[in-house]
Amino acid sequence: MEQVFTDQEKVQVLADLVAIQSVNDNEMKVAVYLHDLFAKYGITAKILPLSDNRADLVAEIGSGKPVLGVSGHMDVVTAGELSQWHSDPFTLTERDGHLYGRGATDMKSGLAALVIAMITIQQNHLLKRGTIRLMATAGEEIGEQGSRYLKDQGYMDDVDALLIAEPTGYRIATAHKGSMDIKLTSHGIAAHSSMPDEGYNAIDPLMKLLVQANQAFRGTDKTNAQLGRLTFNTTVFNGGDQVNSIPARATAKVNVRTIPEFNNDLVTDRLRDLTKTANQAGAKIDLDIYMSQPSIQTTGRSRFVQLAQKIGSQYAGQAVPTFALNPVTDASNLVVDKGPQFPLAVFGPGNDTPHQVNEYVDRQMYLNFIELYINLFTAYLN
Repeated sequence: MEQVFTDQEKVQVLADLVAIQSVNDNEMKVAVYLHDLFAKYGITAKILPLSDNRADLVAEIGSGKPVLGVSGHMDVVTAGELSQWHSDPFTLTERDGHLYGRGATDMKSGLAALVIAMITIQQNHLLKRGTIRLMATAGEEIGEQGSRYLKDQGYMDDVDALLIAEPTGYRIATAHKGSMDIKLTSHGIAAHSSMPDEGYNAIDPLMKLLVQANQAFRGTDKTNAQLGRLTFNTTVFNGGDQVNSIPARATAKVNVRTIPEFNNDLVTDRLRDLTKTANQAGAKIDLDIYMSQPSIQTTGRSRFVQLAQKIGSQYAGQAVPTFALNPVTDASNLVVDKGPQFPLAVFGPGNDTPHQVNEYVDRQMYLNFIELYINLFTAYLN
């Protein structure tokens, strides 16, 4: 097989992607870069604009069935406190066999590995039948707008198996919890704190509601053998303006991680009931569920996953297990209606440094996954 890219060129593709500061935005620049890289090797890619700065990208090699979908997101989270980084987070920097940079693990190394694997397969004419369809997404870190658009546009309709290159290392996730982001806004009446009866404290009923919600969601006996229990956490709370004034407004933001046994619809119903009861008792609380992604659970017993385990073990030097992932992925949108038997593998280079200062990916693992993908994709389709 001809090596289309040297190892240094493979690292340079990742460096180019890390240099594009697609921090919860600007995926269009990543899409344009990938479009041009594909074009250099005669592969047509389509940019699907979502707004001026945001876009998905779809590229295919091969033709006909079966269709293997592969996916990665183009956005990253903020770099955080820059002074805590040992090097510029948007300049890929190698130290002791690690490649440091924002998105190095989550998940521009996975995205780069998919693209380089596809180009190498195409240049070497390794695909005897079937199609590989890359679906590079925008907005995965906040709301998964890009994968929802791809699903709505039918890009998953004919897909027979899906790999998402999120950073699992030498493990394969076949399930993950759902996620809900919720805002509660309590309205009161301002007054001087020496005359509280002249006002209505917006904090009190909101605190009471949150305590009741903690009891309702944390006290449940519903659990899932793979995913564990639902989690419910208030993560942001704001109220009042100054210490001697009764607050006229208070807000809370809540994150819920759901399981099939206690799904997003059940959480919504329970919160609506709690809010309704609070309002009937005199509160004025608005409930806004502004993000809701379902949990995904597949059996992990498909031929595709078994192939990924077999081929992956050759690089891991040990067995590659399946497991359930806690964070949400684009699978919430892409395979939501595919059923538990659908061949899903969340499998990509990386480690447990996503969203952290000094995020990195192991250089050799990144290079290994390029080869792994070439072997896996061709073995599955051929």
